[in-house]
Amino acid sequence: MTLREDISLAIQNAMRSKDETRLRVLRLLLSAIKLADAEKGVAVDDAAILTLVQKEIKIRKDSIEGAEAAGRPEMIAQNQQEISILEIYLPKQLTEDELTSLVTEAIQEAQASSPADMGKVMKLLMPKVQGKAPNAHISQVVRNLLEK
Repeated sequence: MTLREDISLAIQNAMRSKDETRLRVLRLLLSAIKLADAEKGVAVDDAAILTLVQKEIKIRKDSIEGAEAAGRPEMIAQNQQEISILEIYLPKQLTEDELTSLVTEAIQEAQASSPADMGKVMKLLMPKVQGKAPNAHISQVVRNLLEK
C-alpha cells in the first residue's frame, strides 16, 4: 500500500471516529499532495510525499516557536498534536550516529574533501536518508564533516 493510500484510508477512519483534529491535518496533507501532483503533472511518488510530510512538520514547528514567543500554550499544544499525527507517516528517524555514519560513507564514496563538494555528497546521500531525518539537519552534518 502506498503512502497516499494510507493517508486516504486514515482520512476515512478519522471521519468514522469523528476525530476532527486528525481529519483536518490529514486533509491538509492530502491537499498538499494533490497540489504537488498538479504542479508536476503526474502523481508524486512516496519520496515526494515524505518531503511534503516533513515540510508540514517544519511549518508546525515554526508555529510552535511563534506561539512560545507570543505566550500561547493552546497553540503550542495543538501544533504538537498535529506534529505527532504527521510523524506517523515518516519512516523511523535516524539517530545522530547512524546519520553521521551514512554521511561519512557518502563523503568517501564521492571522494569529497571540501565544502565545495557538498553537492556531490548530498546527491549520493539523499536517496538513502529521504524522510529519515530533516533535510536541514542532514546538510548541517554534511557541512560539519566536510569542514574538518
